[in-house]
Parts: sequence; C-alpha cells; structure tokens
Amino acid sequence: MDVELRQLRCLVAIVDEGGFTDAAIALGVSQAAVSRTLASLERALGVRLLRRTSREVKPTAMGLRVVAQARRVLGEVSDLVQEATSGHTRLRVGYAWSALGRHTPAFQRRWAQAHPETDLHLVRVNSATAGLAEGTCDLAVVRRPLDDRRFDSAIVGLERRLCALATDDTLARRRSIRLDDIGGRTLLVDRRTGTTTTDLWPPDARPVTEETHDVDDWLNVISTGRGIGVTAESTAHQYPRPGIAYRPVRDAEPIAVRLAWWRGDAHPATQAAIELLTTLYRNG
Repeated sequence: MDVELRQLRCLVAIVDEGGFTDAAIALGVSQAAVSRTLASLERALGVRLLRRTSREVKPTAMGLRVVAQARRVLGEVSDLVQEATSGHTRLRVGYAWSALGRHTPAFQRRWAQAHPETDLHLVRVNSATAGLAEGTCDLAVVRRPLDDRRFDSAIVGLERRLCALATDDTLARRRSIRLDDIGGRTLLVDRRTGTTTTDLWPPDARPVTEETHDVDDWLNVISTGRGIGVTAESTAHQYPRPGIAYRPVRDAEPIAVRLAWWRGDAHPATQAAIELLTTLYRNG
C-alpha cells in the first residue's frame, strides 16, 4: 500500500475548501488532477472517502477518520521539515521525573538571557533516556548512568537523596532519616526511570518493593501511607504535594545529575548547557 503526502494534502484540501474546484485553486493544480489524486488515494486504501452529490462534497464515516489522521501526519511532517531546516534554533531538554529541581527556573531565565537565538524547551518523557532515544529531545537530564554506547553524558551536579512519605507517618516527625529506618517499609520504585533500587541496603536488610510507573502514581500511593519512596532532591522542588513530606536520608550516597546526548551528533548548544548547569549546581 503506497500512500503519498500529496494524496493526503489533496483530501484535506477538498474537505477544507468544500469541493474539488476550490481545492484545485488552493493547491495550484487542475480540477482533473484533484479528481485523479483522490481516486488514487481511495484505490490505495480500498475505501470510499468522499460522498459527492451535485450540491456538495462530504466525507464518509471512514473519510472523517482518514482526514483526522491525515491532518496529524501532515502536521508531523511540517514539524519535521521545520526541525531539519531551523538551523538549531531550538534546544529540547528531556527529563523523566523532575527537570533540574530548584535550578529549573534559573536555568530557563539565564539561558534566555545568554542565548536568545536558541529557544529552550523542557520536555517530560517517562523513559529510561528521558526522550533521547525516542527523538523527542536533543539533550536529556538523567540521574542514572546510560549503559548504551549510542550516548555520551557529563555530570553537571549532585543532589541529596530524600525520603518521601505521608505527612502523618511517624518518620515525618524527624528532621532526617537513615536507611535503616526504611528497611522494614514498602519501598515504591520505578524500575524504568527511577533512581532508587534495593542495592542501597545490605542484602539482609532490604525493604519490600512495589513497582510504580510514573511520578504521579508514586506520589498518590505514598500519600495514602501504603509505601514510601527515596528520590532525588529535585523531586521535592518540582512536586510539592499536600499529604507528602520529604526528609533527607543522611547516610545515602548523593545522586549524580547527568546531561546526555547522542554520541557523534551533539546539538551545537550542548557545551553551553553543560557549563550553565554545572555553574548552577556548583553555586546552588
């Protein structure tokens, strides 16, 4: 099955313009060309897309669905062309759980001041590479090493580990918590993107785990008191939540914050982003 972009553009033009004549004018082709293009699309799909009478042209039920999909496809193609021809005027920074914590606003403001020619966009993608492998970002903020030779990364800072627990939990009365205090609890973990595993504890003192798949799910379960979590300090800044208390885990190793990119295909602004984030974490 071969469906071409020109066929999708023709279908959308007919629907938007209300007929073949006006669609031909909008596309800059003959009315006969519009008819042929639509007919070839219908043959390729094996369905009738438009219902034509002497007075009007209307999409069939299947035609409505195809038109909706065609609009999405054409929009994505337009975005692709814009991305490829923009000359790197946009920098997309992906993250899975939290962006840069309390440094996020400063990063956005200082970037806009220092690099007005490159728009900064923060993109949340709950994947192990925070959208890098999926192609939805140019750089990714990750808090665990990427064991994938396709990517390079640089450590830009360190963050404390915090324990997230319900505000009515007895541990919430303390100013800080030790790992031993958590050993007998149910620990909520996100195996895809989370920063915490039971390796933080000795083999004979590891907590029971329950898996979650998103930060909102993680917070909702913690607020009920059914479990607790251990996370990077940035989570507390990005997700303050009624019913949730965050306490430092004073005997846990800090978490390294990394900026990752495709090896051999780094965005031109990569080094500038590394330098700015390193400065923010160092002075924070």
